[in-house]
Amino acid sequence: MKKSLTRTDFNFKDQTAVYKGKVRDVYSIGQDYLVMVASDRISAFDHILPAGIPFKGQVLNQVATMFLKATEDIVPNWLIDVPDPNVAVGYRCQPIKIEMVIRGYLTGHAWREYRSGKRLLCGVEMPEGMKENDPFPEPIITPSTKADEGHDEDISREEILAQGIVEESVYKQLEEYTRALYQRGTEMAKKRGLILVDTKYEFGLRNGEVMLMDEIHTPDSSRYFYAEGYEERQEKGEPQKQLSKEFVRQWLIENGFQGLEGQKMPEIPNDFIELVTERYIELFEKITGESFKKANVEDVEERIFKNTSASLEKLL
Repeated sequence: MKKSLTRTDFNFKDQTAVYKGKVRDVYSIGQDYLVMVASDRISAFDHILPAGIPFKGQVLNQVATMFLKATEDIVPNWLIDVPDPNVAVGYRCQPIKIEMVIRGYLTGHAWREYRSGKRLLCGVEMPEGMKENDPFPEPIITPSTKADEGHDEDISREEILAQGIVEESVYKQLEEYTRALYQRGTEMAKKRGLILVDTKYEFGLRNGEVMLMDEIHTPDSSRYFYAEGYEERQEKGEPQKQLSKEFVRQWLIENGFQGLEGQKMPEIPNDFIELVTERYIELFEKITGESFKKANVEDVEERIFKNTSASLEKLL
């Protein structure tokens, strides 16, 4: 089993703070910059699994980088440099405390709500008569709160404005950016024989300007179906072949865990960890059209520190 990067403890030049997220460790550098280290941690149902997934962080970082560069004509983003396979360096923004979730298909959380009889999700109506994995007439935006701890919660446009999370003019801009980014991601996925099913975006403000932050269109933030055979599988009522983290959630459900109170996280066997690594690499190669080159992980912490420090020297 290859070594996985499950925790970091760096002290970079001019470092002022560290935030440890579910997957990424974010280091604040001075007042203007962030170093985002994509670890090999994996989360599901808002819980971090006890085992890391080798090369997962590299996959996430490199896929996100590709899409950030491919969408910078739509919305400015935070990225400045990618000095290491697991690291992105960028501008520090004031985070907007919502995630802009957009769904083109009825699956995942939306399907679980729909199956329970609900037809309203985040204030958005879902049509009657839909089956799991059917496309919506047009993509729907279903925001969620961005929780520092615990579960993210569904929230409607009206609640966002009523709570004063953002001004209406800013929220309209977020919706426009979300639809345009999803359209671009859909077009790029189609060229690779994939369907971008749903995804989420995080935004922040820098000098009063809305900027795209964090990862986009990665298997952690998005769900992909294979386009080939999609319609046939829908007609037969068969599960869709997908590239996403959903199969990890399904494995946990089958092993009695959905993050609910009193439930115990199951032990993750090595063969399943290897399968998850293979799935992440498969997505990288499928979505980018490039062969995945595994970085040397023998001294991964030393490698990251050296490469990142050299990048920061140019900025500071």
